Amino acid sequence: MGLRNGFLLTKLQDLINWGRKGALWPLAFATACCGIEMMAAAASRYDFDRFGVIFRNTPRQCDLLIMCGTISRKMAPIIKRLWDQMPNPKWSIAIGSCAISGNIFQTYSTLRGLDCIIPVDVYVPGCAPKPEAFYEALILLQEKIKRDRPIIVGGEDEVR
Repeated sequence: MGLRNGFLLTKLQDLINWGRKGALWPLAFATACCGIEMMAAAASRYDFDRFGVIFRNTPRQCDLLIMCGTISRKMAPIIKRLWDQMPNPKWSIAIGSCAISGNIFQTYSTLRGLDCIIPVDVYVPGCAPKPEAFYEALILLQEKIKRDRPIIVGGEDEVR
């Protein structure tokens, strides 16, 4: 992106990514104490809205899945179904030690992290992480979205 002869030149993909990073619509899936912290972070004191985050109740309107808490084996297909119903492009954040690794609840009935089901873009460690960690995760995700490029099948930068 640059200024040449009085015209601002940019790529269309940069403009699209700029719009995407400033308008994240998350679907929150909270199952434990990290969910309470996330609700506190979404309240007026911390104000998620200034980042363009608007929580939605249906996966068909969301582009970000936020998982907080323990994931049982019975919940795994539900989370996968919600992920599959979300339109592309989509991202995910795993919040708390339980969502990342299972933490102290690693038993036969729980999964060892969200990345066993779906790809995770940002991990927020802690039990339960502070609201500031949520904001750092959002900023990291926005930076990732900003520099994201589409993969052209058959192109030089194709990743398989």
